[in-house]
Amino acid sequence: MESPVPFLHGDREVIEVLHRRRAVRTAPGDRDDEHRVALVIGGGGMRGAYVAGMLRALDRAGLVPAFDEVYGASSGGFSGAAFLTGEAAACAASYPEDLCTDVFINMRRLGSRRPVVALDHLVHDVLGDRKPLAWHELGHTPAPLRVVATDAADLTAHTLEGMQTVADWQQALRASAAIPLLAGPPIPWGGRRWVDGSVAEPLAMARALRGGATHVLVLLCRGSDDLHPDADAGLSLWARALDRVVPGLGSLAQGSRRYGTDLRLVTDAAHPERGPGHLAAIGPARSAGMGSCASTQCGSARRCGSATSRW
Repeated sequence: MESPVPFLHGDREVIEVLHRRRAVRTAPGDRDDEHRVALVIGGGGMRGAYVAGMLRALDRAGLVPAFDEVYGASSGGFSGAAFLTGEAAACAASYPEDLCTDVFINMRRLGSRRPVVALDHLVHDVLGDRKPLAWHELGHTPAPLRVVATDAADLTAHTLEGMQTVADWQQALRASAAIPLLAGPPIPWGGRRWVDGSVAEPLAMARALRGGATHVLVLLCRGSDDLHPDADAGLSLWARALDRVVPGLGSLAQGSRRYGTDLRLVTDAAHPERGPGHLAAIGPARSAGMGSCASTQCGSARRCGSATSRW
């Protein structure tokens, strides 16, 4: 399959700042500029293969030290953890080699006592044994990882805090990726119960700006052909009804509408939430048949993982 060509939305000033920082080799806490550059990583299940390939490209380009903070939700949280700990290449390879299997995602388990999406397999087997993540480094990387999750009680997004140990980080990242109904019950953390961060906040761009970021680079896992044409369409009636039965599932199912809404923050320079910030977004030009639960499309997932890892 031909490699999905990436496209760029928004302000090239973001890319230029990253290039300047790489040229002078500055790192977080030791800058010669007054900018604060955030990397925002979108979630999307198996669509995360696109983002994982982009992160590998950023790593190979020597741009990891150019970011001051990283925001990630759902699969974007795991990818952000790998990026900051020097495992971007392994993360990209994990999609075609380890995750595109019935062990990780199997729709035939729906309605059984076993989750359709096996987060335990991801955390312990893949990131513990096959492609070990340096869990002990999380919380100590030069640029911090901000994990975004959705409160199951009111479906509002929050940045999880208080992670100190490896077990804490594993729990937080599981909480950010807990897909309603499909990945088991909500995950407890800090006295609340959490589900997938993409339910309430697919892309944490506005959160990064509120946190003080002056420049934001967003990595998208949906192509322009997979975005709803009407950014103000909102959720359909069936999605809202599904949210009432299984909180958050309808919102996740209509990610194309909600991604389009978030992306307008990048493309509309007069957006009320944008302020003086500079934003740019990179994503695949087309989605190549990939879905969030791509176990039935393993050929597409493997080809996508191989192609995007070469970006």
